[in-house]
Amino acid sequence: MTFALMEFDTICAIATPPGLGALGVVRISGPDCILKLNELFPTKDLSKQKGYTIHFGRIEFQGQTIDEVLLSLFRNPKSYTGEDLIELSCHGSPYILKQLLEALNAQGIRLAAAGEFTQRAFLNGKMDLSQAEAVGDLIASENSAAHRTALYQMRGGFSEEIKEMREKLIHFASMIELELDFSEEDVEFADRSELVALIEGIESYLHKLIESFKLGNVIRNGISVVIAGKPNAGKSTLLNALFNEERALVTELAGTTRDTIEEELVIEGIRFRFVDTAGLRETEDVVEALGVKRSYQKVQEASILLYLFDASVEEESMVLQELEDLKTSSDQRVLAIGNKMDQGQSQFGKLKPIFISAKAGKGLEKLKQALLSEVMSEGFNAEDTIVTNARHVNALQSTLDALERTKAGVRSGNSGDMVALDIRQALNYLSEITGDISHEDLLDNIFSKFCIGK
Repeated sequence: MTFALMEFDTICAIATPPGLGALGVVRISGPDCILKLNELFPTKDLSKQKGYTIHFGRIEFQGQTIDEVLLSLFRNPKSYTGEDLIELSCHGSPYILKQLLEALNAQGIRLAAAGEFTQRAFLNGKMDLSQAEAVGDLIASENSAAHRTALYQMRGGFSEEIKEMREKLIHFASMIELELDFSEEDVEFADRSELVALIEGIESYLHKLIESFKLGNVIRNGISVVIAGKPNAGKSTLLNALFNEERALVTELAGTTRDTIEEELVIEGIRFRFVDTAGLRETEDVVEALGVKRSYQKVQEASILLYLFDASVEEESMVLQELEDLKTSSDQRVLAIGNKMDQGQSQFGKLKPIFISAKAGKGLEKLKQALLSEVMSEGFNAEDTIVTNARHVNALQSTLDALERTKAGVRSGNSGDMVALDIRQALNYLSEITGDISHEDLLDNIFSKFCIGK
């Protein structure tokens, strides 16, 4: 749907997940919402009811009762969409929900497109674009960290920070443009040193926001952790211990694990995707060799590599060499895990591994905290703004580039109109985040990813 051509007619959608349930919710929004529902709801005259009220009654269509419902009434502009809005809470039968939609369609109420309710909230000024995107993130959140980050952004925390930066830049831009009106008098309203100081402060914060995307991506998508090591190092035993159940087959025979096994675990709000791999060794067994090859592929893809070794027999020099051979890039984080600590330990001075006993369940909490430390190594905390959206990162980077040009222009003695132009470009990029400046195709793409009832 093209936003420029969109008419704010009345729309409806099922807001609850498909399938059988105790309750179902149908949402209706638009200028004729109350009028058209009145024809299906004989219990009360809805046109005479106040907003923020709930009414019990029947939905009737063509002389037949579809269901008894609770009807929640919201009047514009104090609704989610900024329009008159009604929510019908009915029994969660798929048949009942289908009948309700057919009755609404017969009244001239069309089915909503994906994300159209939130789209209308944005277009009606109920929220900015970053808040609207956070609604989708909140619905999709699968852990406490994702939920916390999305909720902060939906409530406008990130938007307020963008607004504050824009206001400071707008002030300087207006002062510089005011100078242009008095160019013949050679006056300076905008202190150039203060402008440079402001830009450097904003740049510092933008760098921090851009860097936070690494953590934001982890919060949103989880982080891949590959458990690798020689056969019988205890990789499958470790996986089972982390999940406290038998997820992988464990035997005394080397090479039992022939393929990768993947499981997810949430640790203090962060989702980790653990991958147990086949033991790394030379083998003539065709099937095991394929498993080893896949293990090396998973190691290359890992965000964090847990290299597990038998601490009771392995020498430090050998483990260091194995790690050097395995590490695929300087960005890859590696944790050396010395297993079987209960059977004795070799001397490790340089490596400083985390010692555990996967079989006895010892050292696992220390391992979990080490994983969290790797994720949080950039120095962010729960109170910091964390960017989770790639679109926002691109806009922030463009803002940063424009500010760099502004600063360079000031220091080079560029004319006021050139400096003002660079500031305006920075402002435009910041405005793209909140939707103060937006493009139809961008909005279409954003809201198309929402569920139908939101």
